[in-house]
Amino acid sequence: MKNIIGRKLGMTNVFTEDGRYVPVTVIAAGPCSVVERKERDRDGYEAAVLGFEDAKHKQLSKPMAGRFEKLNTAPKTVLREFRTDVADAKAGDTVTVSAFAVGDKVDVIGTSKGRGYAGIIKRWNGSGGGASHGSMIHRQPASNGDTNAAKTVKGSRRPGHLGSERITSLNLEVVSADSERNLLLVRGAVPGGRNALVLVRPSVKAKAK
Repeated sequence: MKNIIGRKLGMTNVFTEDGRYVPVTVIAAGPCSVVERKERDRDGYEAAVLGFEDAKHKQLSKPMAGRFEKLNTAPKTVLREFRTDVADAKAGDTVTVSAFAVGDKVDVIGTSKGRGYAGIIKRWNGSGGGASHGSMIHRQPASNGDTNAAKTVKGSRRPGHLGSERITSLNLEVVSADSERNLLLVRGAVPGGRNALVLVRPSVKAKAK
């Protein structure tokens, strides 16, 4: 099962076995336990619920505590459901980075850094108006189109909240999988800041090929 939960530690550069010097993101991945197994006959679809990072009983709400008691598993802080590559997963199994091999293609899902309220130049890479004194429009969004629409047209590039969105980095290469230290190194950048929660799954593009 090549699905795992982890935390982004940061970025660095490493030499690969074939002599390439590549930028990588270091992810502290797992170990994760299979808390629950969804079955098509009972639940209508196939999935595996992974748990990450141990939780104290006093930190759980009553519904969550009851769920772990019913499943007879140790409480976890983070629970995420995966629907791909779960055929061999069973409740109670432990998933580590040893399931990944150098050269595997994976997708990494995370939440991008929040940038707050931003204008069009920062949010949409707008060019802005003239820089001279007579322009009067330097960083404003300018025309918004039809003035009789009585609404902002959907898809208009206007100022607003930037960041804090779920983003998936597709088709990243696994450069190293250190099972002793539970570290997964993937080539390139992944969304989120330091210590941000990330999900790693098999690449959908690689499967399409």
